[in-house]
Amino acid sequence: MAPNNSRLVYSCQSGRLCPACGKASKQCTCRKAAATPKGDGIVRIQRESKGRKGKGVTLISGIPLAAEELKTLAKTLKQKCGSGGTIKNGVIEIQGDHRDRLFDELLKQGWTVKKAGG
Repeated sequence: MAPNNSRLVYSCQSGRLCPACGKASKQCTCRKAAATPKGDGIVRIQRESKGRKGKGVTLISGIPLAAEELKTLAKTLKQKCGSGGTIKNGVIEIQGDHRDRLFDELLKQGWTVKKAGG
């Protein structure tokens, strides 16, 4: 008898299913555990304008938090700066040059912070 290579991909009750563990995507634990980046414990803040038509953004990298915690941290930092931003590949991007304000705010929260770049 041949092995059964079929698996359930979508369910009306739970929506999309994780291919690795078979649980619903919202309840999947295998991807959340692997999503936390490893780092040296230092949060780096830099300004970059490359590929943005001259508009500068402040990049915050090296924060070893899970996706949901990183999202809430980004939200509070954006509120402190009064500007928009996003999270891409574990790096928080905040529109504008807010390095000094973010440096002080992250120090207050207990992170080891360095200014990187030029």
